[in-house]
Amino acid sequence: MSADTPQYCFKFRTYQRRFKQPLQTSHGSWEMREGIILSLRDNDGKVGWGEIAPLPWFGSETLEEAYNFCDRLPQKITEETIFSIPDGLSATQFGFESAWEGRGERGREGERARILNSTHHTPHTTIQYSALLPTGAAALQAWESLWERGYRTFKWKIGVAAIAQELKWVEELMSLLPAGAKLRLDANGGLNWEEARSWLEVCDRSQRSQVEFLEQPLAVDRFEAMLELSRLYSTTLALDESVAAIAQLEECYQQGWRGVFVVKPCIAGSVKSLRRFCQQHEVDLVFSSVFESKIGRQAALRLATELSQSDRALGFGIDCWFDDDDLF
Repeated sequence: MSADTPQYCFKFRTYQRRFKQPLQTSHGSWEMREGIILSLRDNDGKVGWGEIAPLPWFGSETLEEAYNFCDRLPQKITEETIFSIPDGLSATQFGFESAWEGRGERGREGERARILNSTHHTPHTTIQYSALLPTGAAALQAWESLWERGYRTFKWKIGVAAIAQELKWVEELMSLLPAGAKLRLDANGGLNWEEARSWLEVCDRSQRSQVEFLEQPLAVDRFEAMLELSRLYSTTLALDESVAAIAQLEECYQQGWRGVFVVKPCIAGSVKSLRRFCQQHEVDLVFSSVFESKIGRQAALRLATELSQSDRALGFGIDCWFDDDDLF
C-alpha cells in the first residue's frame, strides 16, 4: 500500500431499539430493532457516520454476519476495503459507503443536529412521508392523530388477520379517511392468488381511488403472477421484497416491471450502484425505511431526495413506533 493511500480510522458499535409495540407483519412479530453504528475518520479529521441495519427476513445479511465482518477489520481501512464489500453484505455495503460519502465539515454535535432537523416530519416540510398505521382494527382510530400531524399518506400491513375481517376493516378505513388521503396496502408477500384478487377487487371498487398501490401481494418467486395481476386490475401494484437488493431491482426492470418499485436504501446495497441504476432508468421509485435510526435515515433520505423521480410520499413516517432516539 502506497504511503499516499488515504486511510480511515474505523470504529463501530451495536445498538438495540425496542418498538413501542411489536410490529406485526405476515412474517411474524418484530419487537426489537438491532443494528450497528459505524464511523470513518479521514486524515483531515472529517468524520462520516454510517449505519448497518440488517433485515435478514427481507433478504439482507444477518446482524451476526455484519458484526463478524466489522470485527475482522483493522482500526484503519482504505477505500479498497469500503468498495469491495461483497454483495451478500448489502446492509454493510450501504453503511460503509454512506459513511464514506457523509464525511463533512461538521463534528459529532453538528451532525446530530443536522440529522434531527432534516428528518423530523412536520406538515410544513416540502418532503412528505407516509405514516405506518398499526395493524388490525387499531388503524381505524390511529389515522386521525397522524392526519392532524400533517400526514396525508398512510401505509397499512395486511395478511396478518383473517382476510374476510381485514377486507371489512379496509372498507371501513377508506370510508373514514378524508378526501385527499392516500392508502398503501402492504402484504409483505403474504397473499395467495385468490386472496390477492379479492384485495384488488376491493381496491378497484373504491369510489375515491384512495388506494395508491398494493405492495408485494405475492411471494418473491411469483413474479410472473405479479405481472399478470398488474394487467388484470387498475389498482397500481408495487414490488418490495422482490427488489430488496439492487441486483433484484435491475432484474425485475429488465423483465418488464413498470409498476412501483419500493426501495429500502439501507439494505439495497452499494450506494454507487443504486445511484447508477436510478440515473440510467426512468423508474417509479418509493424510498422506504427499515426502521433504522436517524443515522441511517439521514443517508437514505439524502439518496431519496437526489434520486426520486416522482412526488410520491417517502416511506419514512415511523417516528411514532419508537421513543426518542438516544443512539447519540
